[in-house]
Amino acid sequence: MNNKMNEIAFQIILFAGNGKSSAMEAIQEAKEGNFEEAEAKLKEAGEELGKAHGFQTELLQQEAQGNGQGVNVILVHSQDHLMTAMTVRDLAVEIIELYKFK
Repeated sequence: MNNKMNEIAFQIILFAGNGKSSAMEAIQEAKEGNFEEAEAKLKEAGEELGKAHGFQTELLQQEAQGNGQGVNVILVHSQDHLMTAMTVRDLAVEIIELYKFK
């Protein structure tokens, strides 16, 4: 895997991590009854995950154009990290709703 692919993988890891952290912060805000701040954190999580998804899309486009570089552990880790972060964000939305009606 070339350096460009590694850079993209690390960008995915970075932004997915940021998104996951913001989603977890949103849950904590909701737990304390700060629903406006929770919504702001969810928005922030969505923006960060959107950035990670943009890098993922770049990799997919390269692959579709026949310019794929293969797979290594860093790339697999980045994809795993992104999917986990997206799941945490989705669950945060549901958890916040539960706190609202508590």
